[in-house]
Amino acid sequence: MKILICPDKFKECLTSGSVAVHIRNGIRKVFPEAEYKILPLADGGEGTAEALTEATRGRIENARVHDPLMRPISSFFGVSGDGKTAIIEMASASGLALLKPVERNPMVASTYGTGELIRYALDQGCNEIILGIGGSATVDGGVGMAQALGVSLTDDTGWEIAPGGGGLGGIFKIDSANLDPRVRSCKIYAACDVSNPLTGPHGAAHIFGPQKGASPEMVIQLEDNLKHLARVIRDTDRIEVEKIPGGGAAGGMGAGIVAFLGGELRPGFELISRFVKLDEWIRWADLVITGEGKMDHQTAFGKTPAGVALAARRLNKPVMAFTGSLGEESDKLYDLGFDALIPIADKPMSLEQSMADAGRLLENAAERAFRIAALGKLLPFTPFT
Repeated sequence: MKILICPDKFKECLTSGSVAVHIRNGIRKVFPEAEYKILPLADGGEGTAEALTEATRGRIENARVHDPLMRPISSFFGVSGDGKTAIIEMASASGLALLKPVERNPMVASTYGTGELIRYALDQGCNEIILGIGGSATVDGGVGMAQALGVSLTDDTGWEIAPGGGGLGGIFKIDSANLDPRVRSCKIYAACDVSNPLTGPHGAAHIFGPQKGASPEMVIQLEDNLKHLARVIRDTDRIEVEKIPGGGAAGGMGAGIVAFLGGELRPGFELISRFVKLDEWIRWADLVITGEGKMDHQTAFGKTPAGVALAARRLNKPVMAFTGSLGEESDKLYDLGFDALIPIADKPMSLEQSMADAGRLLENAAERAFRIAALGKLLPFTPFT
């Protein structure tokens, strides 16, 4: 029996690689002779670099960059096993979690540190970059990132604009002559699971600004500034970014990746599953196992387990999922292709208890599930009539 174990992380608890190992250890108590393939997955957010470097036997590189308020911090990015692809989490340099609540202000928060991570990746010789753009603290349209890579954005006096979304309204000229030349020969893909445009009622300022600390007055100013940025980009490079689906992701980072770096926006699961050759491993397997910390009606909307289930169903392979808890309308997930959904708790417990003991709970749940499966060898099967 060949078993593919490809879960997402259990958020704030276990990495996807750790989840997979615990599941495998539980199953091995029942089927020690089975073949196992561990393939950690992610959706482009937190944990993506670790999951993909582990899946490809790559490495994590440390880097000194600037945080959203331009303070020096230690950050990191992943490099694939073949050394060709860098995996960067925007949140590790420009993330909301890097700021105290009182510091959150998208008028001044910059994506400069993310640009520095891209430069470090180029220094490692990578010719492809996967950029997860979830969890940002910024609404600067990717301008800070562009500046870190050599793009000049000046006001009408010739001075560089101030960092953050508040400076966008002063842009008079964009000059990409000094853009790091390695960018042009590098394939850059952003894992983007939202379709919000750069501007408008569903755009970066209105939808994401308040999450990053913007007051109602700031939202109005940020909206005007992003519209101005889009006009200058259109006048300078003849690139229309204002209505690109996903252009508003991460405070306009989606639009900035397209406009300044010539990158592409891709759904996170689609991008990552192709990178790790998920379909090939599903074809290899007799059984596919996935999971995440909580599974409910939201799982169907671009989450990793749903993507795994749909791929497994397309390739006619059974799939089961382990989860910390089953939430609202989780029964509808069976329509996606799941054959079994297994919560790991073995008694009533608090969320804190389940998170602290998640490894043991996972291992025990996997063992229980496969002891039940093993009964199929022992019991005579009579079709229902």
